[in-house]
Amino acid sequence: MLYGGHEGALELRKRASGALQLAGRFPYNKAAVLSDGGRTGRPRKEVMASRAFAYRVERPEEDIHLLIGHSYDRPLASRGAGTLELADSDDALSFAATITDEMQEVSYVRDFLAAMRAGLIIGISPGFRIPPERAEPNAEKVEEEDPAEGTALIRTIFAALLYELSVVTRPAYDETQIEERNWKPQPQARVFLTNKTRGALQWR
Repeated sequence: MLYGGHEGALELRKRASGALQLAGRFPYNKAAVLSDGGRTGRPRKEVMASRAFAYRVERPEEDIHLLIGHSYDRPLASRGAGTLELADSDDALSFAATITDEMQEVSYVRDFLAAMRAGLIIGISPGFRIPPERAEPNAEKVEEEDPAEGTALIRTIFAALLYELSVVTRPAYDETQIEERNWKPQPQARVFLTNKTRGALQWR
C-alpha cells in the first residue's frame, strides 16, 4: 500500500439527529513534497492527476474506508456501511462521512474529535495501490521538474486503486514509502486516461 497526502479541507458539522458529518476533499493536480532530498539525493514530489482514483470510486460495490492514520483498527466510516459518500471531479475527490451516535461513544473517535477541534488534524491521505504494469502501463510517469537544473523529480499518478482515505495530523512519508515508488524518469509523453478508458480496464 502506498500513501499520498495533502493538507486542509476538513469540516465537521453537527446534524439534527445528533450524528456528525465530516466532510473533506483531496485535491488533484497539486504537488505534495515527499522528500526534500536530504537522504535520497533529490527532492521528490507527487501529483495525483484528475480522477486518478476513478476505477474504484465509480464502482459503488467496491468498499472504501475512512480511517484515522491509515489504521483499519480505527475506522470512522465506510461505503459498505452506508456512512461514506464519495464524489469525484476533475478538481478533487470529495467525501462526506457520517459519524453515528454509537461511533461517537468509541474512545478513539472521541480522541480524534478532540484533536480535530483543537486544530491538530489537518491532513487527508489516501491509501492506494498502482495497478500492475501489464494491466495499465501508463498508470504513472516520473519526470524532472526542471531538466536544465536537475532539480526535483515529479511522479504523476494517472490511475490508482483507492482503498481508503485517512485523516492525519499531517501528511508524512518515511523512507520506505519513498523508495517503494518508481522514481526513474520516463521519456515518453504523458498519457491521460479518459473515464471511458478507465471503465474498460480489468485490473483484477
